[in-house]
Amino acid sequence: MFNWRRRKTTGRHGEKRRQQQQQQHKELEIPRHFLCPITLDLMKDPVTLSSGITYDRESIETWLEDGNFTCPVTNQLLRSFDQIPNHSLRKMIQDWCVENGKYGVERIPTPRIPVTSEEVSEILFAIMDSNRRLDQCGCLDSVQKIKKWCMESERNRRCITANETAGVLAAAFDAFACDSFERNANVLEEILCVLNWMFPLDGEALEHLGSQSSLRCMVWFLKWRDLSVKQNSMAALKELLSCDQQYGEGLAAIDGVNEMLFNFIKDPISPSITKASLMVIFHMVSSCSSSEKIKSEFLDMGLVSLLLETIVESERSLCERALGVLDKLCDSKQGREVAYNNALAMPVLVKKILRVSELATEYSVSTIWKLSKDEERVLIEALQVGAFQKLLLLIQVGCGDETKEKATELLKLLNPYRAGLECIDSVDFKSLKRSF
Repeated sequence: MFNWRRRKTTGRHGEKRRQQQQQQHKELEIPRHFLCPITLDLMKDPVTLSSGITYDRESIETWLEDGNFTCPVTNQLLRSFDQIPNHSLRKMIQDWCVENGKYGVERIPTPRIPVTSEEVSEILFAIMDSNRRLDQCGCLDSVQKIKKWCMESERNRRCITANETAGVLAAAFDAFACDSFERNANVLEEILCVLNWMFPLDGEALEHLGSQSSLRCMVWFLKWRDLSVKQNSMAALKELLSCDQQYGEGLAAIDGVNEMLFNFIKDPISPSITKASLMVIFHMVSSCSSSEKIKSEFLDMGLVSLLLETIVESERSLCERALGVLDKLCDSKQGREVAYNNALAMPVLVKKILRVSELATEYSVSTIWKLSKDEERVLIEALQVGAFQKLLLLIQVGCGDETKEKATELLKLLNPYRAGLECIDSVDFKSLKRSF
């Protein structure tokens, strides 16, 4: 009886506290002139337009960048796009936040003044001057200033990127890499870090970043530097090859790079590096003039087995990348022969149809289609692991035209061998919905 009464009393006290808290929240009302007219959120950096209306800087910048030339509230044409900081209102908002701190309201920080195009241009001229003189210290100071601006706000990043900063930084990276990796390691690392915020890169930046000296420098980083530098280097290589796969040939010419990419998948040190490595390999084996040689090297290392092991239990994005590389490797006769002889190949490929994503299904069907062209035993094995039912269901559910064409052709190839060989895994068909 005592325990019951105690719990009951506690319940009454708890209910009373909740009512008090609800009353406090009802009493807390944000003054209307503290709210941005666009988002109706508390303003963090209030600025006033030529129309006399005050908005939060981020909201009004988005409005203007979308091509609007009027004031959102008055709808009048703006005589000027200047945004004048409303310091008095910002101070009032900060004081209100402090007064209501007991309700969990946090004080908004004092915003920094946004960087201007003139300031960016001045820094870029300084970097170009340091580049000509190979002045590592001067260039490092300028790059760190750009990095500091980028970290302050998204607006600063847009302003810096719009002033063709990527091309200047990539040219500096090429020049210092050509001089010496080791002596200029600090400035090269900082440049690469800032460049990672500016993807996708334009033509001039790609040209400098894709030079042989720049490629060798990034490969050197992958061998000897810390994790963050390796991540930046892999991201830059992925960006480079995704824009132009011909850079893969220059990358493949560097001693040990293929083995290093293989080891990043075999012994993962970071998910982002593993995924980027798969994408770099994908581009290297896709359309390089020497892609057959590159494929042969990866196949001799045992990449097919490694990819199949990765596909079995990996998450979606990693699985898609691994399937994409496997599909490209099977373009070659040697790749298909290696896949034929791997007991995991057909069961894993069939299993991933309609199980991971549309892209994973496309790669799986494409790989099975390539493997089924040359070997009768592949068709028999495919039937034994349920390929016929999976492909039939895929056509019924819906897929891309190319995938549908390959699936239809596979069904025709499999049909003569169906008697007594089919195996259906019903778990694959649960909760499946049509795409239309």
